[in-house]
Amino acid sequence: MAFNVADLFEHAVDAVPERIALICADRQFTYRELDERANRLAHHLAARGIGAGDHVGVYSRNSAEALETMLATYKLRAVSVCVNYRYVADEVRYIVENADLKALVHEAQYGAIVAEVLAAVPSVTEVLAIGPDYDAALAAQSPDRDFGPRSGEDLYILYTGGTTGMPKGVMWRHEDVWRTLGGGINHVTGEYVSDEWELAASAKSAPTGMVMAPLSPLIHGAAQWAAFIALNSGGTVVFVPQFDAHEVWRVVERHRVNVLTVVGDAMAKPLLEAYHEGHYEVSSLWAFSSHAALFSHSLKQQYLDTFPNLFITDVIGSSESGSTGLSVVTKDSDHTQGPRVKFSAQAVLLDDDGNLVEPRPGAVGRMARTGHVPLGYYKDPEKTRSIFAEVNGKRYVAPGDYARYEADGTVTLLGRGSECINTGGEKVFPEEVETALKSHPEVFDALVIGIPHDRFGQAVAAVVQPRPGASLALGELDAHLRSRIAGYKAPRGYWLVDEVMRQPSGKANYPAAKRYAAEHAEGMRSPH
Repeated sequence: MAFNVADLFEHAVDAVPERIALICADRQFTYRELDERANRLAHHLAARGIGAGDHVGVYSRNSAEALETMLATYKLRAVSVCVNYRYVADEVRYIVENADLKALVHEAQYGAIVAEVLAAVPSVTEVLAIGPDYDAALAAQSPDRDFGPRSGEDLYILYTGGTTGMPKGVMWRHEDVWRTLGGGINHVTGEYVSDEWELAASAKSAPTGMVMAPLSPLIHGAAQWAAFIALNSGGTVVFVPQFDAHEVWRVVERHRVNVLTVVGDAMAKPLLEAYHEGHYEVSSLWAFSSHAALFSHSLKQQYLDTFPNLFITDVIGSSESGSTGLSVVTKDSDHTQGPRVKFSAQAVLLDDDGNLVEPRPGAVGRMARTGHVPLGYYKDPEKTRSIFAEVNGKRYVAPGDYARYEADGTVTLLGRGSECINTGGEKVFPEEVETALKSHPEVFDALVIGIPHDRFGQAVAAVVQPRPGASLALGELDAHLRSRIAGYKAPRGYWLVDEVMRQPSGKANYPAAKRYAAEHAEGMRSPH
């Protein structure tokens, strides 16, 4: 059996060819049409020398063409690499060179950046701008699906967001990443999908499929796999090319969206405010899921107040581990210290020496996952060795996120170990403090960082974005925090900003926050 992204999509095409597969802005495509367009593009790329193992860049916002390029690439057994559309020329050049791109499909509006990059990187032999050139390329090729067999061993690469350094390409086998992120496993029961036709057969027997709107950019693994989950199971993918909270609700209303996926508070908070401003009709929506960034406890409760019948989940994981835990958000759930989830069956905690941590309440360790794990980082064997451990004959991947076992058998996510703040020997995980900060009604967003301190080595500090029109009193905020977390975890200094530093995906940009703090040291405000 070939658990391959292209094969799984093609099985769905054969099962429900006339069902709507993709909606983007004012265009929509059936499964048959999307497949034929991807076939045409694959033939074009093959005619330009792209084949198995070659790397193809996708430099675009969420669009039909971006998804078609990914599918076309996988049909050829080539490797798709999504490039952050907000990158400037030097950043794009880094990805093009680091990923060894041989072809690049890009939105026309980024043409000047592409020209600057390609002048310095001659290894890219095929460039295709989305628009008239792209359309002409498809029109000149056959829509036939006449490709050779593929394998679950084919390579898939997902570049990390670069939150703790330069972006790195995480290499997976198609089967492994599908088993952890793409619908090849039931995250609630832990059961695997039995064969490559099961999802398509279920789609064929159902009168309709779910309508899924992944809101984060396709550079983010959560968005890619939300789209592929929908496609592989006969559903409909709805793209909003650029995040706008009001437009999202209009799209939900217009296309009867069933599932929204977001990246933490950065998307969930403006969505909730826009909903209250617009009073949209969203009775079709039955599931709302946050991935890969902090979804604060206070905001979860606001969602439950607004949408009492909505199935809300919080999923934790990373580019290196896939999904490691999930929680269903309920009124009685306690996430005040950070996201609390039920671990997947393959997940454990490891101590800093690589040993299994006994699952007793309060025990802390690095989250690790066994079973279907990645191959490692592209062209970085040393970094690859640092994230893998072998315990009792099993290979575990442990990218660096820490968590704590709880008495009820769940775990609480504490945050990335590389961002852990050591203040006088006490460890403070930023996400725990950020959760407490965001529970204050006048705080819109926040990032917590460590700054140099003569006595304690590091002190806790925070970059905070107040709600519009709020007059945030830092003394009151400090008292609020100390009622929720230990006093040594409360920030000793604050910077109030118009917008907190985040990646395009919504993930925290801690390096940018630290740079801001260093450059504006004189502007730090004390809560006392």
